[in-house]
Amino acid sequence: MPNKIPNRQAICDVLMRAAESDRDVVVLCSDSRGSASLTPFFERFPQQSVEVGIAEQDLVGIAAGLASCGKKAWAASPASFVSTRSYEQAKVDCAYSRTNVKLIGISGGVSYGQLGMSHHSAQDIAAMSAIPGMRVYLPSDRFQTARLVEALLADDKPAYIRVGRNPVEDIYADDDCPFQMDRATWLRRGSDVAIVATGEMVRPSLEASRELEAQGISATVLDMYCVKPLDVEAVVEAASAARCVLSVEEHSPYGGLGSQVAQVVGERCPRPVRCLSLPDEPVVTGTSPQIFAHYGLDAGGIAAAARDLLARAGE
Repeated sequence: MPNKIPNRQAICDVLMRAAESDRDVVVLCSDSRGSASLTPFFERFPQQSVEVGIAEQDLVGIAAGLASCGKKAWAASPASFVSTRSYEQAKVDCAYSRTNVKLIGISGGVSYGQLGMSHHSAQDIAAMSAIPGMRVYLPSDRFQTARLVEALLADDKPAYIRVGRNPVEDIYADDDCPFQMDRATWLRRGSDVAIVATGEMVRPSLEASRELEAQGISATVLDMYCVKPLDVEAVVEAASAARCVLSVEEHSPYGGLGSQVAQVVGERCPRPVRCLSLPDEPVVTGTSPQIFAHYGLDAGGIAAAARDLLARAGE
C-alpha cells in the first residue's frame, strides 16, 4: 500500500513524543503550522508553541533567543523562504552564535509545483551549506526522518532539515532503518557506477539501480541524507569501487550535493562525474513527479544518465 505519511508529519510525531517529557522542546512557525503538519503539536502543547506570522526573520531570531535561554527550538517555514528571507539570522543568530536551533525547511525543492520559482527552493542546499557551523540534512523517507529528528533532539548544535510536501514511498521500515548520524546509508553496492543521492531522489535512484541491474550494470546507491557534513569516506569508497559517479539531487546544479561529491572525487579518487539536478532556469510548471520526469530525475532518467556516463567513461 502506498505511503500516505509525509516526512513533515514524521517530524511532528517525534517532536510531540519528546515534548511529553521535555518542556524545553519548543516549536515555532511562520503562519505555516498546517503546511508543516505541526497543528497537532500546537494544539497539544500551546505553552511550547510560538506562531510569529508571515515573518521569517522574526521566526529564526526568536528561535535563537529561546535557544539562548536553554530551549530546544525547532523553527518551521517553507524552505524557499527560511533559506532566503532569514538567511542572515540563520548565519548570525544560529550558526555563528552556536544556538540550539533546528530549522525545518518544509515543501522543499519543487514541492509547491504550480506556484513556480517564487516558492521553489533550488538554492537552499548551497546556501545553508555555505554557512560555517550549519549542518544540512535531507532525509529520504518518513522512517529516516524520524531517526534524524531523534538524533538532533539529543544535540545542541544548529541544523537545517529539508523535507518535501507530499508523501514519498518508503525505503526503510520502522523496524529496519539503519541510521548512523552523519554517515551515508549503503542501499546497494556495485562496481560499474556509484549513484549518490539525497532526499526525495533516493527512491528513484534505488529504482534506477534495479533497472540497470536488469541490463547487466552493477550500481552502488548511497543515501546521502547528510549533505553537510558530507560522508567523505563513503563517497571515496563508492567511487573507488566504480568506473564513474553520478550524483542526483532536487536542486540547482551549483553548490549542492553534486558540487561537493565532484570536489571529493576530484581530490581523492578521480573518476568521471556527472551531477544530475534541476536546470539553472525557472523550472516547468507541474506536479513534482511531472517535473522530475521532465528533467530526467525519475528512475528512467537516472538510469539513462548512468548508462550515458558509463559509455563516456569507457571512451
